[in-house]
Amino acid sequence: MRQWIVGLLALASVQAFAAPTPWQRIDHPVPGPAQAIGEFANGCIIGAQPLQLQAANYQVLRPDQRRYYGHPDLLMFILRLSNQIRHLNLGDVLLVGDMAMPAGGRFGSGHASHQSGLDADIWLQLPRQRWTAQQLLKPQPLDLVTANGRDVNAAVWQPQTAMLIKLAAQDSEVTRIFVSPAIKKQLCRVAGEDRGWLTKVRPWFGHRAHMHVRLRCPADSLECREQAPPPAGDGCGAELDSWFLPPKPGAGGPSVKKTPPPLPPSCQALLDRHLITP
Repeated sequence: MRQWIVGLLALASVQAFAAPTPWQRIDHPVPGPAQAIGEFANGCIIGAQPLQLQAANYQVLRPDQRRYYGHPDLLMFILRLSNQIRHLNLGDVLLVGDMAMPAGGRFGSGHASHQSGLDADIWLQLPRQRWTAQQLLKPQPLDLVTANGRDVNAAVWQPQTAMLIKLAAQDSEVTRIFVSPAIKKQLCRVAGEDRGWLTKVRPWFGHRAHMHVRLRCPADSLECREQAPPPAGDGCGAELDSWFLPPKPGAGGPSVKKTPPPLPPSCQALLDRHLITP
């Protein structure tokens, strides 16, 4: 099955980046007009802005890791979504996970994408009261999927979760949302006749407790490389069913570490200017 092979390659790719990267040594945004550069999984950002840590309608998880930077478009999206959540009384706060590092670029672990300041992880919990500082530093994810990965856990799934994902998908700046295949299956069940937004919701490995939201390239980020649009339709038929088929023989072979691709020239130049090679 194609998805299993792609997933294994993606996991191998993340493992290949497990060593510290030079981007982790940049602790402040690169000054200049905001520019997302390169691809979502091979890029960087100039003029990133930090998401404000103290806000009325959202909270930032693991702030000590300093992964709360992004393009201004991403910050505005988080503000819009968190305001909608409060206005609709879906929860007290939106929980914001990893965005990007101060200059974007490759993580040492945890992500292959999130490199150009246009990706954010939004947790699928909608607390009715704000989390404490200790809870934010060591958050406990709520797994919404059954152990076998085939369905959502009815004991913890809430209608508000589907509404949160739908609101994010309906935002005009959003191009993709990655969730567990089981979560996508549940959304297909409950969507009703309004199904256009489901096109953006893509099944992917993991993502059992959060959604990964990706924005379009800003019009003035001329070096940003857009991803091809998702396939037409709601993605609730054979495409989704294929995620629940057993892997083909041989698809689960040993993972091979991949060499990271060459950086876009502007990102390499950024590193050369701001870092001394160890």
